[in-house]
Amino acid sequence: MAEVFHLNTPLLESINMSKRVGTTVYLKMENTQPSGSFKIRGIGHLCQQLARHSKGVICSSGGNAGMAAAYAAQKMGVPATIIVPSSTPPLVVQRLQDQGATVKIVGKVWDDANTEALKLAETEGLTYVPPFDHPLLWKGHASMIAEVTASLGPSVKPGAVVVSVGGGGLLCGVIQGLKDVGWTDVPIVAMETVGADCFNAAVKAGKLVTLDDITSEAKCLGAKTACKQVFDYSQSSELTIISELVTDQQALHAIQTFLDEERVLVEMACGAALAAVYSGVIVRLQNEGRLPALLGPLVVIVCGGSTINMEQLTYLKHKLQS
Repeated sequence: MAEVFHLNTPLLESINMSKRVGTTVYLKMENTQPSGSFKIRGIGHLCQQLARHSKGVICSSGGNAGMAAAYAAQKMGVPATIIVPSSTPPLVVQRLQDQGATVKIVGKVWDDANTEALKLAETEGLTYVPPFDHPLLWKGHASMIAEVTASLGPSVKPGAVVVSVGGGGLLCGVIQGLKDVGWTDVPIVAMETVGADCFNAAVKAGKLVTLDDITSEAKCLGAKTACKQVFDYSQSSELTIISELVTDQQALHAIQTFLDEERVLVEMACGAALAAVYSGVIVRLQNEGRLPALLGPLVVIVCGGSTINMEQLTYLKHKLQS
């Protein structure tokens, strides 16, 4: 039996958020994972399957995927190389090094770092760990929905699940999880920030779109193209996926409010999902008839984040509120 690297995370009821939307809000606290985010589920599973006898793993990541790959590699006793773009905060580089990983800074955005990671995987014979686009990742991420069902009990079904979208790995995992437990009729509210909105752009265009650049401060949502699987899901008549955008200011407001009310600091990428509640997106969707007026419990995936501390929060406040 392979060792499991992720924790069964708490599902907490939020009184404050429940008041805002008029239905019970449950928070799936993926920020409590040992690597700081949900990524350890999928990346841990993928590393178990593919990297057991590897001479090393290589991952391209602005933060959370790299942290998860470094953590899994350290647990397995395998070397890890993490390629990060120059937009990565120094604290993330430090945390990766503390986890025992070799860190290389390449290019301006994740896509540049990924090109380098793929090249090194080829030339140095390393196991490539994709941050979001792989069925083994989605299978690993799906475990969080199995935990939600166990926590809620057999008689309670969510009214909707709220999730942040970067490249689409988490969303694919959530959909896989909903399929596994027979909840494909539960709507998913897929949140992105303006400027890191490759999924929303694809939904609007009816085909995959590559953004020119990532201009949002939610750098961990910063894939220029969503994965094909997540786009295919968005076109499926069996699923209800509602793609919504918030501004960086709304995501920042969400993480500050969350810190005040729930005493937990998460990064901007996670703030996109929280903003669905704090910026009134859920209530608006109910008013528009896109979500039921009488909504069952709302499950918000608090995906976490390694790219935030008080210094970074202060920087974001100065940059976005000036």
